[in-house]
Amino acid sequence: RHSLFQDRLQALLLRYLPNGVQMPECSILTSKGVKVADVVWASDAFFARYRDTTPYPKAPDLCIEVASPSNTTYELHEKAQLYLAAGAAEVWIVREDGTVELYGPEGQRTQSVFGVTVAPLEV
Repeated sequence: RHSLFQDRLQALLLRYLPNGVQMPECSILTSKGVKVADVVWASDAFFARYRDTTPYPKAPDLCIEVASPSNTTYELHEKAQLYLAAGAAEVWIVREDGTVELYGPEGQRTQSVFGVTVAPLEV
């Protein structure tokens, strides 16, 4: 289920944000060490700058966490805050039922700043 959500998310990003790169399992240096986002979207400018760097010293523009049964709400929100503090413009948390929560530096959002319509995902 987790991998299927990742696949759906990458297809969604490719459709709505073709001028960038979407990647699964992306390592990002945060203030609490290296974290791995399930899916990210990076603008062409971000990718040109950091391309093969591992881990990325800055978070890509959009970071997405897909909840697993072992994840706590606290853990997911903490990772969202770490990605935002590391430079992400937006973070999505995809719950096990497919609902998607969007976050920016100001807190939870009702719409994506990237113009992507995010409806509950199905697998």
